[in-house]
Amino acid sequence: MINELIIYTLVSFLLLFLFAKISYKLNLVDLPNKRKIHTKAISYTGGIAISVILVLSISLLEISVNNLNNILSIGFLISIIGLIDDKYNLNVGNKLSLQIIPIFFLIIFENLTLNQLGDYDYFKLELGTFKIPFTLICVLFLINSFNYFDGMDGVLSFATISVLAILYFLTPNQNSQLFLIIILIPISIFLCFNFSLLRLPKMFLGDSGSLLLGFIISFLLIYFANQNLIHPILLAWSIAIFVYEFLSINIIRLRDKRNLFKAGQDHIHNILFKKTKSVFL
Repeated sequence: MINELIIYTLVSFLLLFLFAKISYKLNLVDLPNKRKIHTKAISYTGGIAISVILVLSISLLEISVNNLNNILSIGFLISIIGLIDDKYNLNVGNKLSLQIIPIFFLIIFENLTLNQLGDYDYFKLELGTFKIPFTLICVLFLINSFNYFDGMDGVLSFATISVLAILYFLTPNQNSQLFLIIILIPISIFLCFNFSLLRLPKMFLGDSGSLLLGFIISFLLIYFANQNLIHPILLAWSIAIFVYEFLSINIIRLRDKRNLFKAGQDHIHNILFKKTKSVFL
């Protein structure tokens, strides 16, 4: 398996490099404006590149767990939706409506639903007939909280890597650990492009990346909960930062009577950057 992972790593690098080059040719770039700190057009195809890599990993590394395969396969659709949003700036209604399609597919046809929220000795939180709408709401919530979190170089990628690392050390299942490594590799390589290390062409995740990572993490948490690999409360704590930021920003916007869906500079990474002038602090 070591040799396969080395080949997979090389393929990941080459595909990210190819997508970076092509996106500049096809004008798939994020243009600077008064809300953004970059001063030149930057490729926003990092997410779709990662999605293609993850789909290829199914055959390259022969992932044998159907539910996990389908999370990556259907994740490609959510990244396409994000790419369309990056290109044409979809309104909130259209964006959410399109997100529901791949989410609903995994919930209904793959039975990836939150059936219960954990056994706490004295009681067990069973969702019963409410499991489908509850799962749909939770996944939509988490996907868009990932989208909120993506606003500065490396922030969402590092946060996602930290979630994958937590899940890796919590799960006792080796196949699940391997699956987490498969997801982690292209995200880690993407960071080299995101920070333009060694003069690599700079890339952003774009909405295709933020929606993809939120989608994958959402259904991974559901999968781990349903397989009883990790207690649901530990799964919830692994994504606490995303939930906290999403809720706090929207509560503050509601209090101040501001538009919930208008992009702003009130995210935690913007506040920290203003104070430290660094993306690493």
